[in-house]
Amino acid sequence: MEAEPYATFGDVFDALKRNRVASAVVPIENTLHGSILENYDHLLEYGFPIRGETSVRISHQLIAMPGTRFRDVQQAFSHPVALNQCRHFFAQHKSIAATSFYDTAGSVKMLKEKRIPAAAAIASEAAARIYGGVILKRNIEDNSHNYTRFFLLTKQRKLASQAGRPWKTSVVFSTANSPGALFKVMACFALRDLSLTKIESRPLVGRPWEYMFYVDFLGSIADRAAKNALANLSEVTRFNRVLGSYQPTA
Repeated sequence: MEAEPYATFGDVFDALKRNRVASAVVPIENTLHGSILENYDHLLEYGFPIRGETSVRISHQLIAMPGTRFRDVQQAFSHPVALNQCRHFFAQHKSIAATSFYDTAGSVKMLKEKRIPAAAAIASEAAARIYGGVILKRNIEDNSHNYTRFFLLTKQRKLASQAGRPWKTSVVFSTANSPGALFKVMACFALRDLSLTKIESRPLVGRPWEYMFYVDFLGSIADRAAKNALANLSEVTRFNRVLGSYQPTA
């Protein structure tokens, strides 16, 4: 395959919508930063089915162009989330200013193109290799247990199965704003021994203080228990949609 980069998450979804790409990969959750809320909104807006999931270990490197020494660095460019994950580094090196940029790898590319003096970027080892950067400091993230979960999105509705791998399903729904409404929804899964792995709430646009709920559970929509749970879900919610059923990879 050939990778096609985009500057924003919205651009990624739009490229898939306009058939400029066949598939899209977007981050949905980080173990330190939490959920990528913008992409939850995009999943609902665009309706592309989730067809895969993987988790990637995130390791941040301080990268500069050849000739720049660590003692010369006065600012470090990177995505705001990456900068936030390296707060201990900046606390220890107060002479280096954290400077926001739209992307981690993009910040290394920008250094290569603009040759900003006394500047570095925070990105992956692969970004240093691709853009000819030199790693000045390795693994500067605050916590080594830093992983990002990614979704694979396609327009293909047919489920692809690999034997021996477990399934996961993602759904979104809204309920009446009444006592016990969410309890009834949770019972749809609990009574069928379906394990929930995540629940996320997002504001319901146009209805202040009401919410959409995104839920992941273990199981495939082809399973009888999942089918029954989803049928029950339709009875106790005002709106619901299956976002995808997929097999996670390591």
